[in-house]
Amino acid sequence: MKKIYLLPLIFLILLVALLYRGFSLDSRNVPSPFIGKPAPAFDLPRLYQENKRISTEKMKGQVWLLNVFASWCVSCRAEHKVLTRFIREHKVPTIGLNYKDYGTKEYGKDVLSWLGQLGNPYTYVAVDTEGRTGIDWGVYGVPESFVVDKKGIIRYKFTGPVTQKAVNEILVPLVVKLRKEPA
Repeated sequence: MKKIYLLPLIFLILLVALLYRGFSLDSRNVPSPFIGKPAPAFDLPRLYQENKRISTEKMKGQVWLLNVFASWCVSCRAEHKVLTRFIREHKVPTIGLNYKDYGTKEYGKDVLSWLGQLGNPYTYVAVDTEGRTGIDWGVYGVPESFVVDKKGIIRYKFTGPVTQKAVNEILVPLVVKLRKEPA
């Protein structure tokens, strides 16, 4: 009979252990099922030239970055200077995937203003109005960045705003290493 009174205590101990484990994890380190797999294909209109398109196929043969961003994203603004410096200094071809940036009735008005104010570091800006490409890539929030190798394989996913520490410790060494690999 007294053992039944121990059940809530055991439950509480298990709950505390589970919460302790959960809070000790790095929220930026979100495992992606896409690492080591071919990048999901897309063929999207470009922001500045809607009659032209950009696709994953066009990027094959080079190490490149996909940065998912939106003008309404505060964290995207926070990472913009760091990302711009990384792209320019290391000459990393980059597709900015403009994710669900509806803006006003005229699509692109907000993102054009945003890029006009902060500068456009991207090689191309792909328009993902409905978010389908983001879903295909496993995006659940912005910003997110993916490093893709010469063969079109996703090699790394960075969740959240890119920091200078992440650039120095993760992105630069990875890009340098991948550039040395055969296509």
